[in-house]
Amino acid sequence: MGETATRTLALLSLLQSRPDWSGADLAERLGVSDRTIRNDVARLRELGYPVDAVRGPGGRYRLGVGAKLPPLLLDDEEAVAVAVGLRAATGVSGVEETSARALAKLEQVLPDRLRRKLTAVVKATTAGPVNTDSNVEDPEVDASVLEAVSLAIRDHDGLRCDYRDEPRELEPYHLVAWQRRWYLVARDPRSDTWAPYRVDWLRVKTPGGRRFVPVEFPGDLTDFVVREVARTGWAVHARIRIDAEPDEVLGRINPAVGTVEAHPDGGSVLVTGGDSYEVVAVWISMLGMDFHVDDPALAEHVRALAERYSAAVSGRTRPGPASR
Repeated sequence: MGETATRTLALLSLLQSRPDWSGADLAERLGVSDRTIRNDVARLRELGYPVDAVRGPGGRYRLGVGAKLPPLLLDDEEAVAVAVGLRAATGVSGVEETSARALAKLEQVLPDRLRRKLTAVVKATTAGPVNTDSNVEDPEVDASVLEAVSLAIRDHDGLRCDYRDEPRELEPYHLVAWQRRWYLVARDPRSDTWAPYRVDWLRVKTPGGRRFVPVEFPGDLTDFVVREVARTGWAVHARIRIDAEPDEVLGRINPAVGTVEAHPDGGSVLVTGGDSYEVVAVWISMLGMDFHVDDPALAEHVRALAERYSAAVSGRTRPGPASR
């Protein structure tokens, strides 16, 4: 069965490589008989790939409409999953348009039964807002930057770039998508330090840097990104004193949002951050613990939030005609 599947895949690849083949040529290229070619063509048709045949000496074959998928035997679920994934692609500048073009091409070449299935899925679904937890828009990452970084990772090429307007040369290792952000895990060879770098803050330069010999990363790449971003990677950072012991605070938060330290005078200090001070102010109010803010920028947003909450409560409890 494995040999048959491999040969069928090779036959599909040959049929895609040029518009017309004779049965004798296909048999010669695959090292099989004409009868085997006919059987394999029948198998492709069963899988939903229309293969047009012209009868006669040797016979001739060509792929019909709805057959030029990549040389890969996608089943129904796989083909629809690829199409739905293309439709759902978001968060990367230029990728929405590129995905739409790729989806249009895929829909054109899908066998009719798969095209109908995809249409049903698309018409039956809608998407809600992609971000309701921040007043800061999700950053867009240029697709060409992701491509350049990915190729540098693959080829072990150093990355010359400006990071937040500071020139750097990094050894790139891995890309991690988290919290609707792209992060590059890279090593700075000058200081032998690892860090996650936000890709939307990278400005890649050409030509690239020197090729490097990769070393083993000391830990889990994704865990490293989550931990380091919570400590240093936010757009704004804050230290907030909380009237509760560290263990109690840790029990209320996801470790990814910050670190907790014991305060020498009792209680604890939460080191955290976010996309804006307003987001931090809203999030801190959800802890359900008394806290103290010294940072003037954050204090301004906490004060504004307190006034908004107070006005909402007073407006709700003011006696009206129905309560008199």
